[in-house]
Amino acid sequence: MSDKTEPKQNQTYQTFAKQSEPSLPIVFNCVKAFLIGGVLCTFGQGIRSLFIHFFDFNEQTAADPTIAVLIFLSVLLTGLGVYDKIAQFAGAGTAVPVTGFANSMASAAMEYRTEGLVLGVGSNMFKLAGSVIVFGTVAAFIIALIKTIWIQMTGGSL
Repeated sequence: MSDKTEPKQNQTYQTFAKQSEPSLPIVFNCVKAFLIGGVLCTFGQGIRSLFIHFFDFNEQTAADPTIAVLIFLSVLLTGLGVYDKIAQFAGAGTAVPVTGFANSMASAAMEYRTEGLVLGVGSNMFKLAGSVIVFGTVAAFIIALIKTIWIQMTGGSL
């Protein structure tokens, strides 16, 4: 086969592949992800309100137990196989940071559990978490540094 026919065959294949590819309902998927993500956030806000009204937390202290409940529910639903079905329907709507990250961690732990706790679960779970932890730590350091400089320059608080 000559070099001149290969690009033509490649272009013919690309054209055929484009025609065979199903069209994606991008607008519909975006709206669905927005609505499902909104429902998850509203659910989280409802849990936070329960902690405020029934357990005498204030607005600031209610955040920690709310996040713990959302993480617990996300991991539980992942373990039961329900979260994946919700994510398949909702798409990016389930990528709300707390629940999406908990799902990713639990999925990695479940997938590699046969390789052992350290080399399987631990190492593969933290391949995902490592970048998030490093980014969070660096971002917190930079924000604290900016705040400290601001306070020193203005002589007051933010």
